[in-house]
Amino acid sequence: MQGINAALKFYQDFGQQMILSRFPEYESRIAVGLVGHGSECFGYDDSISVDHDYAPGFLMWLTDEDYVKIGSALESSYCELPDSVPAEESRAGGNIRRVYRIGEFFSRYTGSENYPMEWNQWLMLPSWALAEATNGKVFTDDLGEYSKFRNYLLDGIPEDVRLKKLSGRIFTMAQAGQYNYRRCLLHGESGAAMLAISEFVNAASGAVFLLNRRHMPYYKWTLRALKELPVLGNISEALEFLLTGDNEPETQETKQNVIEDICINVKDELVHQHLTHGNWDFLEPHSFEILEHIQNPEIRDSNLTEGNL
Repeated sequence: MQGINAALKFYQDFGQQMILSRFPEYESRIAVGLVGHGSECFGYDDSISVDHDYAPGFLMWLTDEDYVKIGSALESSYCELPDSVPAEESRAGGNIRRVYRIGEFFSRYTGSENYPMEWNQWLMLPSWALAEATNGKVFTDDLGEYSKFRNYLLDGIPEDVRLKKLSGRIFTMAQAGQYNYRRCLLHGESGAAMLAISEFVNAASGAVFLLNRRHMPYYKWTLRALKELPVLGNISEALEFLLTGDNEPETQETKQNVIEDICINVKDELVHQHLTHGNWDFLEPHSFEILEHIQNPEIRDSNLTEGNL
């Protein structure tokens, strides 16, 4: 059973009764789910995942007012559940506690307990952090305060910021993949060529996630998550080939062709979404075309690759 389903079963078998019996007046005010760090929160866990820091469990979120009243008691009650994982044994860097104030939980990823956020906060937020803050499942949230913040992070990125991030990634695709990969090979710098490939793959992945209006997860899960996207998700295998194929002369030409094919596919989607009108195969001019759609001059005129996170 995958971790997200095990977490739901654990909540249904033990958590619901614990809340009903000890905190009945707060039952409709406690949001419950599993979100955050770990492959199980993305639904990507398998038999290998259980070798460390893996046990069924769930998180609970409270308003500031409710946390003051029952936060500590709710945490203690959770730790008394059968097979629960005490805080000191929970995974490092993961969900150390099980009860959070709503704003406090999201601030672990955004740096802010409040929303709406300013555009410059959005611009500098790494995509993986937003992906972790909004993955997993919410099992119950009758009050709706937790889901309101969650949905804001899922859908609330300002359009100008999205376009700025997209422009930067398109520019990096052109520079790292269409330009520098070949030049590094000509210089005999095979290691640098592979770094260029890595930059290209990361930028291309980020661009595709932005074209889908989705947050790109932690690098380990990027290509797997990419396959699930409806727009250009099918380039995942080509990107994986660029990373895993050798750098022998006969493969180098194939890689260069694959890079160009990917760039043409991305260019065609940019045109389809009316973000550029040119038909150039080289992506750099498309990057500047995208900037022209940005309304806020402060965002438009900032460093081209600012926010490439």
